[in-house]
Amino acid sequence: MSAPAPSPLAIVDAEPLPRQDEVLTEAALAFVAELHRRFAPRRAELLARRAERRAEIARTSTLDFLPDTAQVREGEWKVAPAPAALNDRRVEITGPTDRKMTINALNSGAKVWLADFEDASAPTWENVVLGQLNLIDAYERRIDFTDARTGKAYALKPAEELATVVMRPRGWHLAERHLRIDGAPASGALVDFGLYFFHNAQRLIDLGKGPYFYLPKTESHLEARLWNEIFVFAQDYVGIPQGTVRATVLIETITAAYEMEEILFELKDHAAGLNAGRWDYLFSIVKNFRDGGEKFVLPDRNAVTMTAPFMRAYTELLVRTCHKRGAHAIGGMAAFIPSRKDAEVNKVAFEKVKADKDREAGDGFDGSWVAHPDLVPIAMASFDAVLGDKPNQKDRLREDVSVAPGELIAIDSLDAKPTYEGLRNAVQVGIRYIEAWLRGLGAVGIFGLMEDAATAEISRSQIWQWINAGVVFEHDGEPVRATAELTRRIAAEELAAIRAEVGEEAFAAGKWQQAHDLLLQVALDADYADFLTLPAYDQLSG
Repeated sequence: MSAPAPSPLAIVDAEPLPRQDEVLTEAALAFVAELHRRFAPRRAELLARRAERRAEIARTSTLDFLPDTAQVREGEWKVAPAPAALNDRRVEITGPTDRKMTINALNSGAKVWLADFEDASAPTWENVVLGQLNLIDAYERRIDFTDARTGKAYALKPAEELATVVMRPRGWHLAERHLRIDGAPASGALVDFGLYFFHNAQRLIDLGKGPYFYLPKTESHLEARLWNEIFVFAQDYVGIPQGTVRATVLIETITAAYEMEEILFELKDHAAGLNAGRWDYLFSIVKNFRDGGEKFVLPDRNAVTMTAPFMRAYTELLVRTCHKRGAHAIGGMAAFIPSRKDAEVNKVAFEKVKADKDREAGDGFDGSWVAHPDLVPIAMASFDAVLGDKPNQKDRLREDVSVAPGELIAIDSLDAKPTYEGLRNAVQVGIRYIEAWLRGLGAVGIFGLMEDAATAEISRSQIWQWINAGVVFEHDGEPVRATAELTRRIAAEELAAIRAEVGEEAFAAGKWQQAHDLLLQVALDADYADFLTLPAYDQLSG
């Protein structure tokens, strides 16, 4: 193992990496240690509160807007105006911070790049540290990349053509085992935020931008309050003006959907907007209402589009909430990966992407996400058609929208049922994604879609829910009940199919059996794991 880092407070427990000393400086580690000491206890309290709230949902099978914060929802206030670099967010591209992706995302033509240390990045120590290094190199314009396989060289375009970076740290639940502070593993969120902020806050100000963040997996306004306290402390620590940090919160948990205004209020001086995702949001619904009976059983994940009534309620409430408070409303992901071989597949998929982005722009969103550079022009055209020369449409207040509490959890308003093929797809995608994740890849192309950890979460959660709800499918004209035995049989068939598809050598070199076993563990265990990534992290090498 490497020698301890110079700071007596933070001990690096990992094999040395190239140029790690540029990231893991004594001063940067001291800052992360100070963040840990001040804020880790509150983090632990809030994680415990999540469990308490989940127990309450299990008891009541319902959620409502908070009576104690009615004055926030009824009050007259707005978030701070957007800085120039974040005023126009009509297309955002997402992806991990490896060297090639860093260059391609910055060059993509998108207004924003979500530089992801969370769901699109498996948290190996190499990904954590070298991802930070790649962002530093990008801001210093000393990043380049040559693909060893193709020989193609990649370099940055002129500064005025580059996307603005909004960095996403890991969620509150994840620890970083390679960095121990006062004997305890550091919070992954504080490591990611701390290293990035310490090294880049002033650099970004000098570039006319700032340290901007996406906050994932938030479950309550109290968690947003903790982030705000961290921002206030961090800005004072490095000596930059309060309000320089800006944060966009992903409303990707069902509990957060009932606290959108409160979340913006807690971050008021640092708030940039809210984002409406899909897979993590559906995962959160299953997690929280998994024992709520048949009316909470979700159909196949691909049947739950953003036009489902309960998803429409969620997205329209988000747009109204953001614009009422002067914040940006950012739409969901277009995950399609264009085919280099099948123009007809692309034509059909591009039409679906266009329809999705047209709907978001028409609903009042100020921007939306894509996962591939080829989709940037399609999404851009949809928003250009609505926005024209305006940077956003926050002036569209959507006062026509009124959402009752029950509408957000009216899962049975969707006319679709789980299917046998949906179960098979969940097993197939789950195994394939987890195998790649265990090898250190967080963004993975599977069956023509860019998948991340949220994909695996909804896949394993649906398997768990269908089995525990006793769902009956029709298969080959016969009724078939979802059971652990059926799931194991499908998983064995899928593993055999993968072995035949990739060949013995590649199968042996991969982590296929391990992925198969882990999927079955988190999909079949009676004790539902809060996050797949917790047991998976224990098996992640590096």
